[in-house]
Amino acid sequence: MSLRNDGKRREFGHVGCGARPSGAGWARLVRDLFEGRYCAGQSVELSEIAAEYKLDHKAVLQALAELQSLGMVSLSGNCSAVVHSPNPKEMQEAYEMRAALEEIAGRTAATALKGNTANLRKELEAMRSAANERNLDAYAKHDVKFHKSILQASQNKALLRVWDTLALELRVHAVAGKISKHLQEAVESHQPIIDALEKGSGREAGLLLRNHIETISEYLKKSESDSGFHRALRKDLEGAKSVQRAFFPPQTLSIPCISCETFYQPARGIGGDYYDFLPLQGGRWGIAIGDVSGKGISAALIMASLQASLRAQALRPHLGLHTLIADVNRLVFESSPADLFASLFYAEFEPATRILKYVNAGHNPPIVVRPKNGSCEMFHLKSTDMPVGISGDRQFAPTTFQLSVDDVVVAYTDGITEAENYHGQQWGEEKLVSLLRSCNGASSEEIIDSILEEVSVFANGQPQRDDMTLVVMTVQDGCDL
Repeated sequence: MSLRNDGKRREFGHVGCGARPSGAGWARLVRDLFEGRYCAGQSVELSEIAAEYKLDHKAVLQALAELQSLGMVSLSGNCSAVVHSPNPKEMQEAYEMRAALEEIAGRTAATALKGNTANLRKELEAMRSAANERNLDAYAKHDVKFHKSILQASQNKALLRVWDTLALELRVHAVAGKISKHLQEAVESHQPIIDALEKGSGREAGLLLRNHIETISEYLKKSESDSGFHRALRKDLEGAKSVQRAFFPPQTLSIPCISCETFYQPARGIGGDYYDFLPLQGGRWGIAIGDVSGKGISAALIMASLQASLRAQALRPHLGLHTLIADVNRLVFESSPADLFASLFYAEFEPATRILKYVNAGHNPPIVVRPKNGSCEMFHLKSTDMPVGISGDRQFAPTTFQLSVDDVVVAYTDGITEAENYHGQQWGEEKLVSLLRSCNGASSEEIIDSILEEVSVFANGQPQRDDMTLVVMTVQDGCDL
């Protein structure tokens, strides 16, 4: 199997080197750099920074190394650094991502925090005291603790990874000065969030968290000075792409008696399409492909939540397929905004019998191409259920399909069939079926290349409007019935 058109994988973890410096000096340095106290291109001596912010040389070096990874400075050895200028647009993109992230966290964390908000109330009181004293560093410190407590209560590691990838703790400290005119309003907007979580109202808490972050974003837009989140965010959004790529299966994965090729290309750098392969008990394999409504950051976060839910349920022993998808549906429903849901095709393949048992919840029907006497038979694994995440109490009925040697299974998302040309016409399923009929004897890789070529010729230079995913699997001999 190969993961194509997706670049090289790389590890992406916490930003910076060593333990993060802390204290008022570190916070003030971060804020001054993001608020533009230093001019773009200005060279600063580390010894002068240490004296100005009352930090030792090691702490200054660690702080600037972290800021360098965000594109704010470039270190010149261990003695000096060059300052770079901020980009407000990328700051807004980061806060757009944060708003979606916190809405999901609030919805999920409500169950754990119902009747258990004492720590959040404590952090709010600390923020109030800090605001009254105009202590921006203390306000930012307790604001971080408040929001991260909700993320941790959600028990969603994917959300915590995105928080760390975007270095949001650093950013909260950095923008504190830019929202100082609205500090009291920012502080008090935490109270309704606590009230919603206290009574276990996840949807209300999620919407209040999103509104809180979007309000902070509006304060930043209105601030008189440029806040300096430019190159920093570009690097962070690239990091977010790396995090999302890590959600997809490794290139070295091998499924017995299946030759598989995949293609994934988001419309906006990161997206909401999803596919996965899961080794299950008894030699079976789980095969998934899905498509979250919408595109971009919010869709990518729901995709991460869907993947985490599916993996957690699929790896539980002796869980029937109808129960598995019902549990996944419930988890996605509880953790997703009301206007977001996901189509999902999930199958369990047994190599020894070549039986494919599947549920199609609102997804484009995968096509089985079966060579026969120089032509092809076509079978469509049609949807029988609504997408996951629309209703929390749905039941999903599995279907069984008997695969044969040389069958080709082509699964795709609607970014393929809904690709448009200059006249607004869509490529369509009919053209896909016609193409597959002509691919008798072609390998999985050749089929993907043919589909992408045809779509490209049809679009004729028109921009990609939706995420595109293809999973093509050819059934091979060698697993005796």
